[in-house]
Amino acid sequence: MSTLDPTKLQAALDTLHRAGMPGVFAEVRDADQTWCGAAGLADVATDRPSTADMRHRVGSITKTFTAAAVLQQVEHGELALDTPIGHYLPQLVPGERGGSITVRMLINHTSGLAEYLPHAYPSLAAFPIVAKTTPKSFDDNRFTRFHPTELIELGVAAAAVGAPGGTPGVYSNTNYLLLCQLLELVTGTSAEKCITRNVIEHAGLHDTELPAGPYINGSHSLHYESWFGMIDPPRDYSVYDMSWVGPAASLISTVADLNRFYGLLLSGEIISPSSLAQMQRTVPVISFEGKTIDYGLGLHKMTIPGHGIYWGHDGSVWGGGAMSMTSADGQRQMSVAVNLQRWNQLDAEGKPQAHPIDDALRAVIQLALCD
Repeated sequence: MSTLDPTKLQAALDTLHRAGMPGVFAEVRDADQTWCGAAGLADVATDRPSTADMRHRVGSITKTFTAAAVLQQVEHGELALDTPIGHYLPQLVPGERGGSITVRMLINHTSGLAEYLPHAYPSLAAFPIVAKTTPKSFDDNRFTRFHPTELIELGVAAAAVGAPGGTPGVYSNTNYLLLCQLLELVTGTSAEKCITRNVIEHAGLHDTELPAGPYINGSHSLHYESWFGMIDPPRDYSVYDMSWVGPAASLISTVADLNRFYGLLLSGEIISPSSLAQMQRTVPVISFEGKTIDYGLGLHKMTIPGHGIYWGHDGSVWGGGAMSMTSADGQRQMSVAVNLQRWNQLDAEGKPQAHPIDDALRAVIQLALCD
């Protein structure tokens, strides 16, 4: 029997909006019951309301799609998880590291390859010491068209953040741009086309795409970036060339499509049960926020005491964020999207301060997943 309480779920979204989130929308599924709701504004200048069917940039949730496409090629015998990346792409990861970093290490972020973003965006050069960064590069690069190999070279040239295969791993988009080059090598087509055909279309996701240009087609929210209070008031970055992350984090989707995708993935309908078991082999990985997460092959593992295990991913881009989680038995699902990012101010030591949004967002997630 379903335990969804629409009144409480809507109240939780309303509380999140009142805490300072401009707009939020979500879909929650429990067995055969589905609830969707929204609160707040998609555009604060016009008072256009958020709606649950809006399309949205979902950031690193894209990584699950990319990982699934790679595992499909493993199933076809075109790739092997424990073969070094230097075997496939020696020109991109040459020498000893190319012979030590495996495909698996790229997918679960244990390669030791650094994040390229602070090198591509000069104003973020001090990241993750956010107090010494500025958001200037966001505007400078709104319509910059990056080539993925250019970004990969920046990440490979940077100082390593760990030894290949060492744990905890360190989260890095460099890993996933390399996986996209790998997909291109073995399929003879772009990673975007491969993921679209073999994952997005295979799953019947009609409102999901890897965008070719800087715009979000269809009904969508604006994406407000604060960068820890340095952009005040927060500025909209929904129009943005996403080549700075490509199929590592550029996906546009809806909360309904995300729930459908993870439901099919975890029931073995996108990749085989044996491949899914590989995805669910986790290692500790340090996130961009400095937190240690349980990370598999493109999947986060979340354990809620007394309520069990959930699988999925979260993600953010400039101004937009989302999270999608599904219970291990597939019965309970939650996808939620928000249109403000980096809302925390910095204290005197340069560390993000607590904000009412933090507790309100946690309450939405807790209620949606386990009442």
